[in-house]
Amino acid sequence: MLKEWGEPVSLASGHEVFMKMALQQAQLAYDCAEVPVGAIVVNREGEVVGKGYNRTITDSDPTAHAEIVALRQAAAHERNYRLPDLTVYVTLEPCVMCIGALTHARIAHIVYGASDPKTGACGSVLCIQANKKINHHTKISSGVLGQECADILRQFFRERRKGSGS
Repeated sequence: MLKEWGEPVSLASGHEVFMKMALQQAQLAYDCAEVPVGAIVVNREGEVVGKGYNRTITDSDPTAHAEIVALRQAAAHERNYRLPDLTVYVTLEPCVMCIGALTHARIAHIVYGASDPKTGACGSVLCIQANKKINHHTKISSGVLGQECADILRQFFRERRKGSGS
């Protein structure tokens, strides 16, 4: 049951619904002058068990990416560091650090919106999951609400450049 929306949403048909929730998290980051990336973690029943947005500046923590914040919350909710039945929705393709953490947590599925041509580790720059030596292979889906996810990032950096005079 997707408690925050009040009606059941299956993971298969709910990708856009869940990505919209991740976009809401990205907007929170935007409002805090953080790079606007948001993530949510969903269980098989469609319940959100973790959510987060970039907090690296706010927390003075280079590991406080949206995925890590959401993953920590989900692990606390599940009372386990292994999260094999969960799906992560994130607005931007995970970096090496985040895909590493998600892999170690044994996340079942990662769904992301916008590709990251600079640090993406799910196919854009690197494809960590393609390495046969890694013992857990998470399913990865991309492009869900990709335009909307890319738009919030473009707007943020446009405003940032405008504000810096560059």
